Amino acid sequence: MAVIEAGSVTVEQGVVFGRGGDRDLLCDIYRPSPDVASKHTVIVHLPGGGFRGANRAGVRLARPLAALGYTCIGAEYRVIPDVWPAPLHDTKAVLRWARAHANDLDADTEKLVVLGYSAGARLALMASATQNDPEFEGNGGNAGASTKVGACVVFYPPAGDLSRNPINGPNPSQAQLRSASLMDKLVAGHPPTLLLHGTADTMVPVKNSFDLYEALSKVGAAVELHVVEGVTHIFDVHDELARASATWIDLFVDRHVVNPRTYPSTEPPRP
Repeated sequence: MAVIEAGSVTVEQGVVFGRGGDRDLLCDIYRPSPDVASKHTVIVHLPGGGFRGANRAGVRLARPLAALGYTCIGAEYRVIPDVWPAPLHDTKAVLRWARAHANDLDADTEKLVVLGYSAGARLALMASATQNDPEFEGNGGNAGASTKVGACVVFYPPAGDLSRNPINGPNPSQAQLRSASLMDKLVAGHPPTLLLHGTADTMVPVKNSFDLYEALSKVGAAVELHVVEGVTHIFDVHDELARASATWIDLFVDRHVVNPRTYPSTEPPRP
């Protein structure tokens, strides 16, 4: 394990959080500076890659959010040629690991957030929709720890039909396809969810986030949508957009998880 000092953030690289099939699964831990007030909250980041790669170093919001006081975890997961539900099982494994190690991570066990980018966003949404469901937990380690999440944050999430995606294998069964579907799993009790998407995204059209916003609103979830004009897929690679995204995420997570609160109405009384 390597430890790297980067400004006010310390990064521990190559930490084993569980098992995926016959291999160890690794994560990187981004810890805030002792000079920054801790949010006592863990944000698990899931990289994108179209289920063909899951580079844990590609979690661009981990460093700016750690600088704001969050402990962030960039986690890998199994990809093609492994098949569904392996990536979701690995997602659940890192959530259980984070909760089991909350003391070391300077976090409250109830303050766990999942954040995903692209394919990782799909996993974040799936994990949020199947909290503590035995069908989706897998056996990657820390059995019995909860996979409940306090909030879900997703960048340019693919929400549509993935039945032809190679992550389902060459001949998926109907049961496997049902397991991998998303929209039918969005039900009452879904955690507060923040959606971020660019209007010029041609890889995952912004309609995906509009559809998610509507579906989550219908089941009563607290949902917020940030549509960024004129930007494409992976827009958070640009520093100024990453900083802006971190600010939006911080406010959303702070008011729903860190310090839950509501705001009094400012509407004038009706006559």
